[in-house]
Amino acid sequence: MKLLISLLPIILPFILLVLLRMPAKKGMTITFVIVLFSAFFFWDMEWNVLAASILQGFHKSLGILLILFGAIFMMNTLKKSGAVNRINKGFNRLTKDMRLQAILIAYLFGALIEGVSGFGTPAVVVAPLLVALGFSPIGAAVLSLISDSVPVSFGAVGTPIQVGLGNISTSSAFLNEVAIYITSMEFLAGVFMPTIVVYVLIRFFGKGNTKKDYLEILPWTLSIGLFYSLMSYLTALTLGYEFVSILGPVITLVIATISIKFHILTPKNIWMKAKEEREEIQDNDMPLIKAWAPYGVVILLLVLSRTIEPLKQFFLTFIDLSYRNILGIDAIDSTLQLLYSPGFILILSALVAMLIHKSKASTIWASTKSSLSTVKGAALALIPTLAMVQIFSNSGLNLSELSSMPIYLASFLGERLHGIWILLAPYVGELGSFITGSATVSTLTFSPIQYQIALDYQLNPGLILGLQVMGGAAGNMICVHNVVSVSTVVNLEGKEGMIIKKTVGPALLYGLLAGLSALILFS
Repeated sequence: MKLLISLLPIILPFILLVLLRMPAKKGMTITFVIVLFSAFFFWDMEWNVLAASILQGFHKSLGILLILFGAIFMMNTLKKSGAVNRINKGFNRLTKDMRLQAILIAYLFGALIEGVSGFGTPAVVVAPLLVALGFSPIGAAVLSLISDSVPVSFGAVGTPIQVGLGNISTSSAFLNEVAIYITSMEFLAGVFMPTIVVYVLIRFFGKGNTKKDYLEILPWTLSIGLFYSLMSYLTALTLGYEFVSILGPVITLVIATISIKFHILTPKNIWMKAKEEREEIQDNDMPLIKAWAPYGVVILLLVLSRTIEPLKQFFLTFIDLSYRNILGIDAIDSTLQLLYSPGFILILSALVAMLIHKSKASTIWASTKSSLSTVKGAALALIPTLAMVQIFSNSGLNLSELSSMPIYLASFLGERLHGIWILLAPYVGELGSFITGSATVSTLTFSPIQYQIALDYQLNPGLILGLQVMGGAAGNMICVHNVVSVSTVVNLEGKEGMIIKKTVGPALLYGLLAGLSALILFS
């Protein structure tokens, strides 16, 4: 019975959202109610702990909604100023091939946003750009989610490693050892991800495809994947894990742009078979650098606020809306540092964009009203989702002294399947991200049990923890609140199950590639 109860937060969303195709706001509300009563009657959680968990989930959803609002507000602002049209014109002048555009925008530009931000920000930033270029809304959502995978292991200046493994060790040497294991395995796992992104684009969203559409792009996508992995490995080896997902994307983005400009390994044919009819992009005399300036402001503010210690402390402490010791329970907290939130930085950058682009004052109100209207629908799905997540995570606080549901589940699997644990370790990380919506929280939750299994069964602890981090990154593709967020920014509310149905395959494949990489390289 305990196994079934601990699986409910995984099984129910899959049945309700994917198989029955319920909108997330309905499916996740049903899941929340069932998990709530199961936690009370079968896991012996007290009502005050459950109530505190619900409040914690509500508070955490505010942080995600702030990011959502910031991303939508910025996009609406840039659309009204004509900057989005100018950016898209620039991409079309570089290449009209949608396969190349997907890698440039979703994979590499998204990786850069992940490197300085995290928190699910990349997908909600890049998906609207893809839609504006003529990608279908569901295609943009799916490609953005799949792309936000490999960079997540080192996202937000190394947070999944530094914070996620903080309950195992704070030694820089140990954390860098794990980082080198990850970047080594990416030579097999990560190399294929750009190819997988393009395969999904062609397979699910193209029309009248031929084998040539797949084969002719392989030299370029594999080269980009290899170069990204090489940059990641060298950065981890020389500078440390904090800089992997900043330097890797920047350098690879430059190389990719040069290769497209000079037709190095790129296909001769221009593939546009997934393009939806849109209004023709109008000529715009705005300088390209001026159009891109707001995104430059976003990246600059994110980097400065996370790398310059005095500034970081100011951003963390000046307006601290964190909710600690909820209902008097020490172990239940929720942090929200307003200035440090990527949402606030996106809003601030949008306001700067209005000054740069000399937008009318009425634009602020129009963009605000439109953005709030869009976010309102997402709130109905995010709040029950996060409340359910916190009940699941806090289930160790019970009267019967049971392990928490996630720890019970991982221990159950480890005890019975340790012989193939190298192959299963990434999927434990994916499981954590699917439920909690965070690669960092997944690793924070499951790294102790992964570490203990490694010690108990004579496995390499650094390698197993590396697989956990990689799995947590892969889980980003399928976690419910990321899917809800990206579906909101591309106006696909209620279609979350359709999105997960297309991202679950790449997520499982990436986990398999990670496990096989570990077996091949380190067994």
